[in-house]
Amino acid sequence: MAEEIVLALTAGEPAGIGPELCLELAAAQRDVGVVVIASQPMLAARAGLLGLDVKLHSWRPGSAPRKGVGELSVLHVEGCISHQAGELDTANSRYVLDTLTVAAKGCLEGDFDGMVTAPVHKGVINEAGIEFSGHTEFLQELCGVERVVMMLATEELRVALVTTHLPLKDVSAAITPERLTQVATILNADLKTFFGIAQPKILVAGLNPHAGEGGHLGREEIDVIEPTLETLRGQGIQLVGPLPADTLFTPHWLDDADAALAMYHDQGLPVLKFQGFGRAVNITLGLPIVRTSVDHGTALDLAGTGKADAGSLHTAIRVGEQMARSLKSAKKRET
Repeated sequence: MAEEIVLALTAGEPAGIGPELCLELAAAQRDVGVVVIASQPMLAARAGLLGLDVKLHSWRPGSAPRKGVGELSVLHVEGCISHQAGELDTANSRYVLDTLTVAAKGCLEGDFDGMVTAPVHKGVINEAGIEFSGHTEFLQELCGVERVVMMLATEELRVALVTTHLPLKDVSAAITPERLTQVATILNADLKTFFGIAQPKILVAGLNPHAGEGGHLGREEIDVIEPTLETLRGQGIQLVGPLPADTLFTPHWLDDADAALAMYHDQGLPVLKFQGFGRAVNITLGLPIVRTSVDHGTALDLAGTGKADAGSLHTAIRVGEQMARSLKSAKKRET
């Protein structure tokens, strides 16, 4: 019998679709244990709004999560002031971050095997006077690691990023040999640890059009990217590139590759989301814990309507379970 996996699921922004996506899990029997980290009264209010008959069970560490139809295990977090679907409230911002802290610390302490996150609203958190650039950076600081890597994945494609939430004008200066080395090393190692790929093949995009066209369209490829990739190849990491981003994402290159590494957010993610939006998963690499997330935002216009699609959440849970099992196996091999 497979070892039990327990995942923490943060419900995200209370005004968004996250709470109802969590409640939707109770519509069917589940194979993996899921504990929703949220305000229990908020979840009950959303269930009432949608006419969902869901029994919310309080969960304690060490107990088995409920998996039956119509049942959901909840680890209650205080501080959710407003339950109104579709209407943001800055007073909820601290509560939202507290759910992330509870989930991450639970993973670090061994209560959970991984965490899955529903979408938060960065704007309202910052409007509350709390500096917040995203889940990825928040968990990096909480876990005390120097570098993390954002990767989105579908069944057919994995795309990791050298830089994440930066203005485009700041990207070139941020692509340093040190950052590129750290990101490529983490990506290579975690493809092995979490996905069981013995020798990953990674395609690397150039920064400039046509990968700089021999220096005529920019020198970042010549001065930074190619020398760094050559050094990493000497360490045994299988890297191809820098390649022009407009042709990298074609079957000719992708068919025998395990991941693509893009230089900035909107270089790689539009391709992946066009290819698989609604069934993709956001993964944070470089953490000592498993973290996956949905590939979409809070969708305030859909909140409370019952029309939100839970496909990406199901994918995030499935991938989170697979990563947690791979991590357990890797740790066993080390011992």
